[in-house]
Amino acid sequence: MSKTKVAVLGATGMVGQRFVKLLSEHPWFELAAVTGSSSSIGKKYGEVVNWRIEGGVPEKFADMKVVGSEVDAIKSADDIDIVFSALPSEVAAEVEPKFANAGYGVVSDAAAFRMEKDVPILVAEVNPEHLEILKVQRANRKWSGFIVPNPNCTTTALILPLKPIFDKYGIKKILVSTMQAISGAGYDGVPSMAILDNIIPYIAKEEWKVENEAKKILGIFKKDHIEPADFAISASCHRVLVYDGHTEAVFLELAEKATPEEIIKAMEQFKGKPQKLKLPSAPENPIIVRKELDRPQPRLDRDAGNGMAAVVGRVREDPALPNGIKFVTLGHNTVRGAAGGAILTAELILKEGYL
Repeated sequence: MSKTKVAVLGATGMVGQRFVKLLSEHPWFELAAVTGSSSSIGKKYGEVVNWRIEGGVPEKFADMKVVGSEVDAIKSADDIDIVFSALPSEVAAEVEPKFANAGYGVVSDAAAFRMEKDVPILVAEVNPEHLEILKVQRANRKWSGFIVPNPNCTTTALILPLKPIFDKYGIKKILVSTMQAISGAGYDGVPSMAILDNIIPYIAKEEWKVENEAKKILGIFKKDHIEPADFAISASCHRVLVYDGHTEAVFLELAEKATPEEIIKAMEQFKGKPQKLKLPSAPENPIIVRKELDRPQPRLDRDAGNGMAAVVGRVREDPALPNGIKFVTLGHNTVRGAAGGAILTAELILKEGYL
């Protein structure tokens, strides 16, 4: 089949680079435009990008001219249907609606619209039915396009293993303590003198995002809004000296009692719509359970499923909570938690006919 043309907004940043790398060999999508700051417009992508992820600039995109993040600049690239946004949230808040209004499908890694009433936060295996709210979004805003954001990268690593537990046993309370990689703050986000020999026990707005996004993602779509899930959740988020991969210690009070063996079975058997549709970016197993006592570990497990799987370990009872279960989950924050997750969402949107 002919490929769907796409653009990446903010292509020179770390998440933008990850989009470019993942799109370089994509079977469905053709990268037709990249945008950057005013100082890079008109220059070759390979010359202006300060490449910070593994490998080098994909050769096929090295000579692509960088354009501005305006609708007219993207229109000049011809027949683009999907725009991936790796823009900072304050910029995305202004730019993304212009693209949606102009008829583009915007799949965003920014937080700007996540909590809007008519906007879904999509994890493709977890809540694909929430895409139905795009009809409401288009009607409300008189857009011919739409905006679909990813969750926060920390939320993604948490929500994948929660889904089969939530569906089968119910959840009353979630406590989560995170150990988050420095790449989540961007290349210049955490000074080396701050993080070396150190843990930083605060990440701005992170705990609020995890707590509120999780409820919305596991909520129920009701005609014109998404009713948040009814559980208590408390997060404590910390930056640690790991390059990629967010690790999270999770403590659950279940609505119905389940043994660790039953929880492991539910996770291992879990498949979502992307797996059933055999979408190109979908991992065969969205949740991988490790049985070793000292796994998961970021260095060993973040690339599982090409960086698209959540890796879970240390599943055990928690006697401090009624029907208590605790485990550790790990997700690759710039792949599954950012660019890879957005590309998988776009594949689902295309396959399900929302364009």
